[in-house]
Amino acid sequence: MKKTKVCSIIAAGGSGTRMGVKGGKQFLMLAGFPMVIRTIQKFDAADSIDDIVVVVASDKIAELKRWLKKTKIKKVRQVAVGGKRRQDSVANAIAAINFPCDIVLVHDGARPFVSEKEIKDVIRGAQKYGACLVATPVKDTLKIVQGGKVVSSPDRRHFWAAQTPQGFKFKLLKAAYARAASRIIDVTDDAMLLEGMGHPVRVVKGSCYNLKITTPEDQLYAEGVGVKYHAH
Repeated sequence: MKKTKVCSIIAAGGSGTRMGVKGGKQFLMLAGFPMVIRTIQKFDAADSIDDIVVVVASDKIAELKRWLKKTKIKKVRQVAVGGKRRQDSVANAIAAINFPCDIVLVHDGARPFVSEKEIKDVIRGAQKYGACLVATPVKDTLKIVQGGKVVSSPDRRHFWAAQTPQGFKFKLLKAAYARAASRIIDVTDDAMLLEGMGHPVRVVKGSCYNLKITTPEDQLYAEGVGVKYHAH
């Protein structure tokens, strides 16, 4: 039986405005390595991943390649240039996949604490359903606020916080991005493109450790609790 080829896209072309970091938060140092390298290492070490495409800003490509060589990461097949929006960056990565790929995972470069179990769960979900993502149930009470006043308190049992990786059959995601380009659709994650096509997206339960490092407070967590978790 032909082996399913699994490729991972690491989206690390963001500007880092919420972190107040010039040139992107993905290259902030985390326990001696840039955050994006910490993230790539998780996928490089995963037996279920065959190839990796990394998306970074054009002025960060040389720095990324130096770190890839230094850390002896083996699975990075292509480095793509980041676009204006996240979806533009992922579209550039999809265009760079000129090698066999059946299942593609898209993961945020600023989520360095993803587990191998989460990676495997998403791959299985994508193989079975075509589209799958990691998410966690919302724990806080939610409030809909307008003009500084609470309008309502929706039932949090119906709300999950989407994370990455998000996994798809490659041909399906490629078609979704082609559709988005022709219709000028703006999305904040890849699953939204499938939802817009009417294709169901399966959810697998993730972990609160799979944090996206977005604010200075997140970085403090990452340098403390997160790095200890990463080592296991």
